[in-house]
Amino acid sequence: MSASTADTKPPKPGFRIPVPFWAQVLLGLVVGLVLGFVARTFDVSWLATTLDKVGGIFVQLLKLAVAPLVFFAIMVSITNLRKVNNAARLAGRTLLWFMITSLIAVVIGLVIGLVSNPGSGSALTPADGAKPDHAGSWLDFLTGIIPTDIITPFSELNVLQIVFMAVVAGVAILKIGPKAQPVLTLSESVLELLQKALWWVILLAPIGSAGLIGRAIVQYGWDLLGDYATFTADIYIGCALVLFGVYPLLLAFAGKLNPLHFFKGAWPAIQLAFVSRSSVGTMPVTQQSAIRLGVPKDYASFAVPFGATTKMDGCAAIYPAISAIFVAQIFHVEIGIKEYLLIAFVSVIGSAATAGLTGATVMLTLTLSTLGLPMEGVGLLLAIDPILDMMRTATNVAGQVVCPLIVSSREKILDTGKYSGVTSSPVDPVDPVDAEQPQAVPAAA
Repeated sequence: MSASTADTKPPKPGFRIPVPFWAQVLLGLVVGLVLGFVARTFDVSWLATTLDKVGGIFVQLLKLAVAPLVFFAIMVSITNLRKVNNAARLAGRTLLWFMITSLIAVVIGLVIGLVSNPGSGSALTPADGAKPDHAGSWLDFLTGIIPTDIITPFSELNVLQIVFMAVVAGVAILKIGPKAQPVLTLSESVLELLQKALWWVILLAPIGSAGLIGRAIVQYGWDLLGDYATFTADIYIGCALVLFGVYPLLLAFAGKLNPLHFFKGAWPAIQLAFVSRSSVGTMPVTQQSAIRLGVPKDYASFAVPFGATTKMDGCAAIYPAISAIFVAQIFHVEIGIKEYLLIAFVSVIGSAATAGLTGATVMLTLTLSTLGLPMEGVGLLLAIDPILDMMRTATNVAGQVVCPLIVSSREKILDTGKYSGVTSSPVDPVDPVDAEQPQAVPAAA
């Protein structure tokens, strides 16, 4: 389908707010900062409670859709591979680029941590830490993938186990063939329903962002940043280098694409990720952004859900690398070249442990336990985590669009007309008909 054909569709009827979505989200952030400052400075309890409830409800609505969305998105994405020529090749190339970008990100995190020494200038001590209730380990990670029943993963929101069941179900549908078509048709309908409902939640992002930012200011204030100033700056600088440096360079040299068009098309997903702090919650917008940028729909419907649960350059590469150095310096533990190599290994191989949920505590505990660092270090970072998680998740989501773009471009299946003609307008609600693509992707040239 050419770009001109896709762009000639008549506009959808209905009321639209004239203010761009990015401006609405930005306004929400500013309002949240002001209201949080007022509530904390003047001790306005009712305002603090309101901000807490608004932010909490927004996150709760996002989490409500996570379990079924992950299951049906992964299952349907697996079945969509039957429509794609060279499916195994595309899946392998996608995973390879996930690992390449994760390795680059963790190296940047290590370099920043070694240069800045984030824990050396802090007034924090080991006594300020607290051991988490449960620490992640490789044994827990491996054995925890397989559920003991089909209900608990959904009730306890164990995303890794949900992904496992979805992959098994998707492969089973492919093996059964036409007899499983009714199940697949129902699953596709349920996925569309979930995406539509989640889109309504996404439209509340400006209000939710005001509540979340305001709540953070009320709870932590500005004083918190003092002891974590270098560490916070390191995380933001590291994520910014990947988001605005590494990704554009990879697009330009590996994908032969103009990075400016990427930011035009992917910015709605990036800004929503910054506010929501959830890769899975942002997934419908991320997938639609990839399709608008020219990634074939059938491939995007596999690569983006796969990336939303495994592709975490911010949470699983930059963050644990800098955090490990920070914790080691606070607890006066020497780490050498072996430990740095272990950090890189954990970041590249174990990133699925983050599983697209808000926060990266599981990945942090996995890293610290692998290095033998005190688990009390996790407690040092929990207070500052919401502030860090915004930038981390934005970086995660950007990478979830970059890798399919690079793979599509190198495999000669990218619609370059759509990529070059993408606009910076917000992504429309996910609609499989509007996003229609050829059902079979041509083989690589």
